[in-house]
Amino acid sequence: MKAIFDNVSKKASKMVTRHYSTSFSLGIKFLDKDFHESIYGIYGFVRLADEIVDSFHDFDKSVLLEEFKRETYLSIERGISLNLILNSFQKTVNKYKIEKNLIDTFLNSMAMDLEKKNYTEENYKDYILGSAEVVGLMCLRVFVEGNNELYDKLKPFAMSLGSAFQKINFLRDLSDDYIGMGRVYFPNLNVQTMNKETKLAIEKDIEADFNDGLKGLKMLPKKARLGVYIAYIYYRSLFNKIKKLEVEHVLEKRIRIHNTHKITLLASSYLRNSFNLI
Repeated sequence: MKAIFDNVSKKASKMVTRHYSTSFSLGIKFLDKDFHESIYGIYGFVRLADEIVDSFHDFDKSVLLEEFKRETYLSIERGISLNLILNSFQKTVNKYKIEKNLIDTFLNSMAMDLEKKNYTEENYKDYILGSAEVVGLMCLRVFVEGNNELYDKLKPFAMSLGSAFQKINFLRDLSDDYIGMGRVYFPNLNVQTMNKETKLAIEKDIEADFNDGLKGLKMLPKKARLGVYIAYIYYRSLFNKIKKLEVEHVLEKRIRIHNTHKITLLASSYLRNSFNLI
């Protein structure tokens, strides 16, 4: 029965999410159950594409990504894929009518990782748009459940929040990206000469995105608000930790939030949301 296959697909996307991102897994748990399957479907798709360009070093990544791209569109057109992750994703895309241009923009940003090592201001904006902002819009399509007026209203705020999350990822992973991949996402940044002033300028830009994203978060439907708020609080905590570090410490290793601290953040986020203190 196809229902069994679809259920296996759903579980596969959920497993991918849980294995690759504890923070997003935590946030998804506190979304309304109506959204779980679809958000897992989006994250599984995004994660698979990211793995192609970041991890499969012994294979022709460009060929794999192109095949993945073709399979993605074919699965959406057919309404099925034997690739479990794509089968889960196409179900979400077709259910919530996620626009093809959002998927195009995301996959184009993944292709940039095949070649780009140092980013100009224009490249940087294009990459963040594709790798983060449109992913936020895919999720927003799910959260508004067909309310196009609300989608248009929240769209810029969702993009800002996605941008903030991605820029924090760049800061958190600065050492791994530079040493392991030879990549520097921040435009015209020389990692070897990065100083306090450079770091402060990056942090100021992130702060602006965060503040803008929070405005939209407060306007999200109740079914989505707590889950997104938990992800926001996690990234805010990570950002605050990075801000306190000296430049040399940021360049030494990947910055993390310990699991015990995550539990504390979860409890405080739940209480603040319950008492409308966001």
